[in-house]
Amino acid sequence: MNPKITVMLVDDHAVVRAGYRLLLSQSGSMEVVCEAGRSEEACQYYQDYRPMVTVMDLNLPGIGGLAALRRIIARDPAARILMFSIHDEHAYVTRALEAGARGYITKSCAPETLVEAVMKVAQGECYVEPELAQKLAVQTFIKNTGPTALNELSPREFDIFCLLAKGLTTREVADELQLGYKTVANYTTLVKSKLNARTTAEMAHIAYEYGLFRN
Repeated sequence: MNPKITVMLVDDHAVVRAGYRLLLSQSGSMEVVCEAGRSEEACQYYQDYRPMVTVMDLNLPGIGGLAALRRIIARDPAARILMFSIHDEHAYVTRALEAGARGYITKSCAPETLVEAVMKVAQGECYVEPELAQKLAVQTFIKNTGPTALNELSPREFDIFCLLAKGLTTREVADELQLGYKTVANYTTLVKSKLNARTTAEMAHIAYEYGLFRN
């Protein structure tokens, strides 16, 4: 008998984790060995439990899911992390995969898609939800035909850009990412310069134009 696939669930809502846990355990081939509700917990629990697959939300309290993904990958490049998010916009998918995620699916996917994704990632494959994969293919073509403004942003700059574009203040961004106020202010200046944006309102407009947010 093959050993079960060990899984860590990372989501800040306990009821959501309970649903994931039930779904994966019913597959018969998976076992949830730990759960985390914050990004920092995810980093620590990964070190403690070394799960075969980590299913992690993109939006997490603390440093955030994307930063937690990078931190885990930095410590263990072989980590198999599947991002599970409400966001289906191509920029989020691209950023997650570039940061080292082995897969990306949305919270609106069918239950069997989650199970299949965990199976594929556990086997060492990369899994992207089919509809997202189509969007990603189109965007990759566009990206390869020439540079875009967002491609010029570093991972940290992209995180700060997204939060500011959502309407957070500099202080709120600093608290969310656990950075100093002046650090965020300096990053903001760099982001505005790279995007040729004078105000956060213009940054929000750019985010919308690139498909990061919806009305």
